[in-house]
Amino acid sequence: MRTLSLVVGLAVVSLLSGCKKEEPAAVATTTSSTSSTTSPAATTTTAPTAPAPVTPSGIATADGEKSGLKAVVQELKRTSGGTISLKFSMVNGSDKSTNTGYDYADRDHEVADYGSVGGVTLVDEANKKKYFVVRDSDGKCVCSRGLKDIGAGETINVWARFPAPPDDVQKISIVIPHFSPLDDVPISR
Repeated sequence: MRTLSLVVGLAVVSLLSGCKKEEPAAVATTTSSTSSTTSPAATTTTAPTAPAPVTPSGIATADGEKSGLKAVVQELKRTSGGTISLKFSMVNGSDKSTNTGYDYADRDHEVADYGSVGGVTLVDEANKKKYFVVRDSDGKCVCSRGLKDIGAGETINVWARFPAPPDDVQKISIVIPHFSPLDDVPISR
């Protein structure tokens, strides 16, 4: 008889431990003088947002036509062989990806310039002269090529080479398609 009671008791304990305990629909919490109710069904979560990109510092900055886009010139330097090297970053501070495709291409070389910065120019306003990106024997720009879309919150670093203006030209304007012009950017040696 005692064994039967022990078996029945274990069965009851076993059944009770297997039952799922239901949580109350609302949990009330009280703080010093305020009472609030939180419902598990009312709890919402938001997807984490991408951190805002850090805009690199540079010698000149321009805003893009699309909200959140910036161009930051890192370096504009005379190099050997009578050229100027331009290095800059494009920062996408928006919440949408932006296309590079033909956006920064030279219209006269669109097919060869797809995904490049071949449409960037330098303008020597004092001498009324415009400098285009240097091209190789196949007509391809001597610049960053194969660019992909710039994702939301991303920064890409790009470069281009140009024929050098005369030595007495110390500052020049940089025109990047779809950005405001960058005027009087100093040329370093």
